Order: sequence, then structure tokens, then C-alpha cells
Amino acid sequence: MEKKWVFSLLIASLVCGFLIVTYFNMSLLLSSLRPPIVETSSHSKVDNLPRFAYLVSGSKGDLESLWRTLRALYHPRNQYIVHMDLESPFEERLELASRVSNDSMYSKIGNVYMITKANLVSYTGPTMVANTLHACAILLKRSPDSDWFINLSASDYPLVTQDDLLYTFSTLDVTSTLSNTQLI
Repeated sequence: MEKKWVFSLLIASLVCGFLIVTYFNMSLLLSSLRPPIVETSSHSKVDNLPRFAYLVSGSKGDLESLWRTLRALYHPRNQYIVHMDLESPFEERLELASRVSNDSMYSKIGNVYMITKANLVSYTGPTMVANTLHACAILLKRSPDSDWFINLSASDYPLVTQDDLLYTFSTLDVTSTLSNTQLI
């Protein structure tokens, strides 16, 4: 009877010892597979993040949805230009201009602009392209260091946060974009 107890204890000790050795070997193996941590200053990380330039445009009755979209999209690194076309009443355009200029965050950072001279835009014709190019020209003049341009309407709403978008675009390989190719 005494020998069965010793035999069971010996088997349990061997299994326990095997598990402990395996655990330490696996943790050593996994730690060698991790990339080394390179400490960099947080300033250089911020400089490597992409900058977005947004055009958010709307028409008659879109004041509240345009404002909601702008608030949801806002990030201090980005540039924004808002436009309400000629179809929208003058009062709506004036209210939007007032909101943009009176918002403490927008005026402190200074990265939200409004196209004050409203354009007539038909959303299926060349005027939409002309309006977009006009906004691009203004944004390039005011902030030439933007990396990406995004054109949205007042009815659009972001599905991801700006921080998530910045992270995703900061990990992209941009060697295949037009700016890095040779045009013939």
C-alpha cells in the first residue's frame, strides 16, 4: 500500500516538473519572438501621424447635420473647410459662419474654415467637381502639409474615431501612391 502512494506522488511530481519547465521555456521562446522596444520621443511619434484635410459640404436644411458631422470629425491635427451651397438660405450660411467663428476650440486651433462665397452646386454635374477643387485649393494654400483629402457631405457620419483613423493611416505603406510614382 505504501509503494502505491509513493508511485503516485512520483508521477504527479514528474508531471508538475514537466509543466513548470515547459512554461519557462515557452515564456523564454515568446519573449525572444517579440520585437525589441525602441524608445522614441512622443514628439517624433506625433510628427509621423498623417494629417487629413476635410471638405464637409451641405445644402438647404443641412445646417444641423453639417454641424454634427463637423463636431464628430474634429481633431486638432486636421484641417476642415465647410461649404453650404447657394441653395441654402443666407441665414443658414450666416449661422454656420457664426458657429465656426464663435466656437472656442475652432478659433483657438484655427483649423476650420468656411467658404463664405457660396457656390451653386448640382450634385450630379461638373459644379460638384469645381466646388471640390476650389476647396482643395483653399486647403492647400492654408495648410500645404496635409497628407490626405476627404470629401464628405453633411449627411455623412464617421464610423470610426479620428484617433483610430490616424492610427490606421499611420501604419499604411504609402510607397504605391501617385506622389511616389514617375509620370510619363
